[in-house]
Amino acid sequence: MLKKPVAVQQNPAPTVRLITLGCAKNEVDSEEIAGVLAQAGYRLDGQTENPDIVIINTCGFIESAKREGLQVIREAVRQKRAGHIRQVIVAGCLVQREGETLRQLFPDVDAFVGVGQMARFAEIVGTVRRSQTPLTDIQPPHHRWAEVATRLRTRTPWSAYLKISEGCHHKCTFCTIPSFRGPHVSKPLERVLAEAHWLAQNGAKEINLIAQDTTQYGYDLYKQFMLPTLLKELAAIDGIEWIRIHYAYPSRVSYALIETMATTPKVVPYLDVPLQHADREVLRAMRRPGDSQSYLRMIRKLREAMPTIAIRTTLIVGFPGESEQAFRNLLRFLEEAELDRVGAFLYSREKGTPAAEMLDQIPFQVKRARFDALMRAQQSISLRRNQMWVGKTIRVLIEGDAAEGQWAIGRSHRDAPEVDGLVYVRHCSALPGEFVAVQIERADVYDLYGVAQDAPSIRSGAETPKS
Repeated sequence: MLKKPVAVQQNPAPTVRLITLGCAKNEVDSEEIAGVLAQAGYRLDGQTENPDIVIINTCGFIESAKREGLQVIREAVRQKRAGHIRQVIVAGCLVQREGETLRQLFPDVDAFVGVGQMARFAEIVGTVRRSQTPLTDIQPPHHRWAEVATRLRTRTPWSAYLKISEGCHHKCTFCTIPSFRGPHVSKPLERVLAEAHWLAQNGAKEINLIAQDTTQYGYDLYKQFMLPTLLKELAAIDGIEWIRIHYAYPSRVSYALIETMATTPKVVPYLDVPLQHADREVLRAMRRPGDSQSYLRMIRKLREAMPTIAIRTTLIVGFPGESEQAFRNLLRFLEEAELDRVGAFLYSREKGTPAAEMLDQIPFQVKRARFDALMRAQQSISLRRNQMWVGKTIRVLIEGDAAEGQWAIGRSHRDAPEVDGLVYVRHCSALPGEFVAVQIERADVYDLYGVAQDAPSIRSGAETPKS
């Protein structure tokens, strides 16, 4: 009589929980890390209560990001001591910036890994698992991008970030990023296009271009600014319908870039161009180009070429030496520019930056009051800009339903993922990831509300709104 074979219980693959802190660029890094580990046989599981390994991809940009990172590391170490986690690996910008300090603060952490090591993570995790000695791997910033097909997407399939370069050549006096991300390094054009093809094949309809400075893309490799060329190449990829530009440096918003945006239908009329301030003296202290008048000329050129364009910026209030007059100049610029989207930061005094040593640091209470005044002013502007769309039809990418199920939720060309407003749509039968034409019925400070139209979706953005 034949015996029934006995199943041999194999040890399951180790589980990894990957925690991402900070910006979209970090999110892309984490997706590359996750893909490398998955390919090596690890199980990526963010929900399991007792993962074998926790990897924390940190942000080191400003003090608040540092505090958040320390809190997350502290909790992971507590979980390890309680026996819920076997090993903790801390990676990314905060490690590159404060590695020695972190090693002293958290001796129970199994590894500290600097930036740019995404392609090596299977090797790194394997070393950590075999060794009883904590690992510190912090090299001068250089970037090993993982192979395209290993990237493990974590967000909705229809919208993807595409990082086109690393590091930064600019010497802004408030910014720590060049010190731990290194100088600007472009991904080769063929590598970016291969990644875009792969994203499109895996369902991405919207590509969000990110870098520390997207307008510098390609100069180090090709001795010319290649963003216009890249946009045209991306627009030729089947499946991609929206291409969105983030982090454009104001002095490099060239005629060639504006013309390419205006004449390439898949490039949505949207530009994220961080200005940081508008007062000339403050900008010079920041080592930033331009002033309110040059910025207004740029905005005028963008709107002449693309009447429906949405322009986003970020501003810093309370920079050292920012006088009351300088702040009033910033508010006056806001009223004249009428930007669609504005984010603001209170100046953060960062160790190692020239601005941290400047005299005339602004008290927190003054910075906070100026921040509140700026945001109040911008809310009125944002409401006016949104109300211009009432009665018009706009193309919307549907992303889900409101909690009560009465409205579909989506974004228009004016809305970047996670940082801008939403469009709420009645009578919408479109599924998440589909486009629909929406007639706008009302607007508030941040969002639009409308009804789905039976007419075919508008392909190139939207009609010109009422002025």
